[in-house]
Amino acid sequence: MLDLCAARTRGAHTYFVPVAHTRGARERIGADATLAVELACVLDDDDDRARAAARSYAALYLGLGNYTSNLLRWGFSARDIADGGSDELIDAIVPHGNAGAIAAIAREHLAAGADHVCLQPVGVTGVPRAEWTALAAALS
Repeated sequence: MLDLCAARTRGAHTYFVPVAHTRGARERIGADATLAVELACVLDDDDDRARAAARSYAALYLGLGNYTSNLLRWGFSARDIADGGSDELIDAIVPHGNAGAIAAIAREHLAAGADHVCLQPVGVTGVPRAEWTALAAALS
């Protein structure tokens, strides 16, 4: 898909990817194309609770071959993908922590070549206004 984006569009919108993928996507689509990364995240400092929320969200994607094939290409193993995802995989794909920690991951995607990072707080009910407000403050 990145090759198609490089040849036929003005950019790519990536999702459910680690920072290494962002770096590789930038190299693949070139410097002039827009690279917009969507980053699901959980604003919660409790590792167990946050990872449980992240795993619940990630379950759909960890069952889809296009996402799991991509994760395998970017250094994760079948063992990382199994049983709801290893901590390493979950932390890389759906990071958690306070707003500052999530902002740091967003900045890593930007440093790796993203032009834009869309933050998608998960594990909340309704519109995540409080999470967006906290993230905006951490990023400004």
